[in-house]
Amino acid sequence: MNTKLRLGVSRCLLGDRVRYDGQHKLDRFITETLGRYVEFVPVCPEVECGLPVPRAAMRLVGTPESPRLMTQRTNVDLTSQMLTWAGKRVVELEQEDLCGFIFKSKSPSSGMERVKVYNGRGGLSGRGPGMFAREFMKHFPLLPVEDDGRLNDPDLRENFIERIFTLKRYREATRPTPILKKLMKFHEQHKLLIQSHSQQGVRDMGSLLANAGKKGAAAACEQYERLLLEAMRLKATPKKHTNVLQHMLGHFKKHLTHDEKSEMLEIIDRYHDGLVPLIVPITMFQHYVNKYDVPWLIGQYYLNPNPLELKLRNHS
Repeated sequence: MNTKLRLGVSRCLLGDRVRYDGQHKLDRFITETLGRYVEFVPVCPEVECGLPVPRAAMRLVGTPESPRLMTQRTNVDLTSQMLTWAGKRVVELEQEDLCGFIFKSKSPSSGMERVKVYNGRGGLSGRGPGMFAREFMKHFPLLPVEDDGRLNDPDLRENFIERIFTLKRYREATRPTPILKKLMKFHEQHKLLIQSHSQQGVRDMGSLLANAGKKGAAAACEQYERLLLEAMRLKATPKKHTNVLQHMLGHFKKHLTHDEKSEMLEIIDRYHDGLVPLIVPITMFQHYVNKYDVPWLIGQYYLNPNPLELKLRNHS
């Protein structure tokens, strides 16, 4: 990438003492590992909407579909103050060129999902997103989002980071001026990666590109971006990866010896059965791609979609 991707993040996760109790929730994976590759755009809804540090603890009250933001002990209603600010802030964030957002889990303002909503009588009426997170996701419905808690799940972490890096590469390929040739090259280089998330997505994008000349570059790019983000939102699974790996093996029909092909099939089966992580067959394929100089596979981002230092494919 030519520049670092820009990522929105709940400010407390960066170590800033902006929480209601004057503390922070520093996340070292976000700041020290992911932080080497991204430029953060910090947001603290509660401070930015005008509340002090420290401040009264808050919670969501009412229904999960339309909760109120209330102070816990004094029942001061801060809903209007938060929503007025959030409506303006999401419009401002359009100018930040964000590739995604990491929210603070369980926060009544910034929780991405499953934030407790109380019924006003001490019990729960359900769960839902925090008030700012809800407005953000409504305004940017396809933008990759996660929270710090869910990022502890290796599969969810890999999916999120794969999505934000893919979106960044897409934007660099199609901006500032949409050109069909560049869009088609992007699709060709990302075909296997997209296929590992959604086979239907690959077919829909192929159909779009086949008729892109009639639509014009700008319209085709706009529609393609929507299809791309919808496809990449689906989690890649061992079954999907296995199909891609077997497809890749077909490109070596004239190259691999019988023993080499048998070895690769065995490694793919071991991955499918959960005995080895994805990095094992991927490393073998990288070796054979370089050894036998298979041009189409050399350009496939599926083999290396994210910085290796993030070790996203090392888990079983």
